[in-house]
Amino acid sequence: MKTLRFSLIALLLLASQGLRAQLSFGRAELFNDDWLFSLSDDATAQQPAYDDSSWRRLSVPHDWSIEGQLSPQNASCTGYLPAGIGWYRKHFTLGADRLEKAYIYFEGVYNRSEVYLNGHLLGRRPNGYVSFLYDMTPWLRQGDNVLAVRVDHSRMADSRWYTGSGIYRDVWLVQAPQVHLSQWGAAYRLKEFRPDGSATVEVDVSVDAPATTATAYQGRVTILDDDRHVQASTTVELGRLPQGQTLRTLELTVPQARRWTLSQPYLYQLHVELLSNGLPTDSARLTMGLRTLQFDADRGFALNGEWMKVKGVCLHHDGGVLGAAVPRELWVRRVRELKRMGANAIRMSHNPQAPVLYDICDREGMLVIDEGSDEWEFPKRKWIKGWNQGEPGYDGTFDFFEEWIERDVADMVRRDRHHPSVFLWSVGNEVDYPNDPYSHPVLDGGNAAISQPMFGGYKADAPRAERIGTIAKRIAAVIRSIDRSRPVTGALAGVVMSNETEYPAAIDVVGYNYTEKRYDEDHTRYPDRIIYGSETGVGYDAWKAVRDRQHIFGQFVWTGTDYLGESGRWPSRGLNTGLLDFGNFRKPRGWFRASLWSDEPVTYIGTYPLPKPRAGRQGRRNVQAFISPEAQDDWNLPERLQADTAAVTMRVVCYTNAPQARLLLNGRQVGALQPKDDSNGIIHWDIAYEPGTLRAEGCDMNGQVLSSYEIVTNGAPVALRTSELLPDDCAELHQLLVEVIDDGGHRVHSATDDVTCTIQGPAVLLGLEGSNNSDMSDYRDEHQPAYRGRLVAYVRRTAPGAVTVTFSAKGLQPCTIQL
Repeated sequence: MKTLRFSLIALLLLASQGLRAQLSFGRAELFNDDWLFSLSDDATAQQPAYDDSSWRRLSVPHDWSIEGQLSPQNASCTGYLPAGIGWYRKHFTLGADRLEKAYIYFEGVYNRSEVYLNGHLLGRRPNGYVSFLYDMTPWLRQGDNVLAVRVDHSRMADSRWYTGSGIYRDVWLVQAPQVHLSQWGAAYRLKEFRPDGSATVEVDVSVDAPATTATAYQGRVTILDDDRHVQASTTVELGRLPQGQTLRTLELTVPQARRWTLSQPYLYQLHVELLSNGLPTDSARLTMGLRTLQFDADRGFALNGEWMKVKGVCLHHDGGVLGAAVPRELWVRRVRELKRMGANAIRMSHNPQAPVLYDICDREGMLVIDEGSDEWEFPKRKWIKGWNQGEPGYDGTFDFFEEWIERDVADMVRRDRHHPSVFLWSVGNEVDYPNDPYSHPVLDGGNAAISQPMFGGYKADAPRAERIGTIAKRIAAVIRSIDRSRPVTGALAGVVMSNETEYPAAIDVVGYNYTEKRYDEDHTRYPDRIIYGSETGVGYDAWKAVRDRQHIFGQFVWTGTDYLGESGRWPSRGLNTGLLDFGNFRKPRGWFRASLWSDEPVTYIGTYPLPKPRAGRQGRRNVQAFISPEAQDDWNLPERLQADTAAVTMRVVCYTNAPQARLLLNGRQVGALQPKDDSNGIIHWDIAYEPGTLRAEGCDMNGQVLSSYEIVTNGAPVALRTSELLPDDCAELHQLLVEVIDDGGHRVHSATDDVTCTIQGPAVLLGLEGSNNSDMSDYRDEHQPAYRGRLVAYVRRTAPGAVTVTFSAKGLQPCTIQL
């Protein structure tokens, strides 16, 4: 039996005055405003004297692809949106209070970026998801400085999903003294929890010096609780520092230590200081979470000694209409809604994501798998005319794999090891997809053995699958050289093929993608292997395969939200596999998932008409037997059935975590108390249609109501209604729900009215999200059709002051909200 135990102290950088840069050194300030942009390519644009007077002025984060026109001429894999080459330029002057060193830090640029300062190339970074830093000091000058960034996304179909294009994450200017704390240099370990309730913590203090110092330095670490009371503090003498990097480890004891848990994600504050002659010269303020991890081949996973099931979702990085430039407030709302649904983990699919998302997971209590990449040394298929349709393309990121993979993975680990939420490092996703590109003789066993599409049997001229194990060992070694406080995992698509290689042995925890049928067989065959579902469908059977097996510690459902790209045939914006839609509204399958995962009482009902029996019609029994986990909460008949309502039989499905439920129509019981059917996880009743109020009550075994859900027959649309979706957290972005309602105030689910947004005051409309996957119109203008009777408006404040937002639609009473 294999058991892995890990103790971790994890931290998250809060830069000065609340700014977040996650660098653990220097004085950081956001550098997002007053950039100039041109969607063109000019080899002289890096020169300081270049005439950029006609360029567009904007703020980053910025994604130019989402501003483009959806077109069937573009690639379906990246959401039928354009790409190209663009340049950004920024003029700036450093003030008289500037420090000795100045750096520029990009959280993410997609992709193949080149950064110039005053005509000098600071560096190139091809990976569009990693964060990177350049030293600007040698090439700064008095007065005007010009930073120029070339972004080459000319390989439009280089990903299996939507990537976006441009400087799509935050940019930071970081100033520091000549001798300063190292970038991402702090490492933190929980040495032990003691029987007296205290915790022993090791903190590494790393310092960079350009030359041997004439004066002596000290390092000081202070731990404070969330009320800012000092819990521990210690100082180490560093002496005169040699050229290069100096590392010292300090040990502190935190009395009555509180643990970071999913229900109470307690965060300490950590203050790291570099001192000279007793005075601070550099510092970093971070948050700190303490917890332990344990993985066992038979028992699964334990957080802080509590064995539990990981209820995870996979998430790509886009925000629907906002593209890849996703504001913090949208991530907060998305993560909170997933957690309310019962999710307790997120797999970053399939790349490092924005630092702010890890911050949010730390604070909200969500576990995270941090994943390195989706593609290694050879390209995967990229679908151009619809997912799995026609001939694929083969652009990608494989061409810089050999040169950059070790540095990219190392930077991911160094950047994100501060987060208590991160509990697994992943070397990659589906790099072992059968015949895409690697192959092995075992593939001649057929699709039934592999359980995924194989693009044919064994191909002798394809790259050998044994390469996967070699590369996995190489990447895992990079991770372990930096952080051994978490295990290494990988998401296997072709488990049968990978079992013939060193891949599973190269990692600590083995993820199975869509291969539930091998959970028992491989547990028997490889008794020391720790297994979980790294990517699964949303079906009930996939969850039961986890729920009913102690040795399978969890699953990551594909996906948490609908996402752009990996689209079907036109028209299709993306893949609508999400538990939430593009607007982050819970879909019926999200309610079904909540009934399986949530610890809070859940009841939901959806409806659909059953077809009328016809003489000689085949398949009637199968239609009658179908119990949908995707039913909409609508108690209105389709227009085609309204002529004879008395003849319509409606199937009402109930998703609940109560042991039983009953159904009431207009106050009278029409569906008897009955338990959930464990073959499908659903309760259902077939009743005659009657307009009015339909109510389901989830009850305990004594018939007492634990939770309920009510839907009503709505009338014709008469007005619009709006409200703030995240009123407690809207510093810059306001997310406004807009609903089409009838005269009783009920949302009209069938309404598709075209809604126009008008803003007065210092704010701009970023986009209107209707969540309709097949609507290929312009989502960035001031109007958008409602979908299922609603949409969400993203309004960003640009300055202090009163803002009035008005929504209107032809024939409907408008509505207004003051922000």
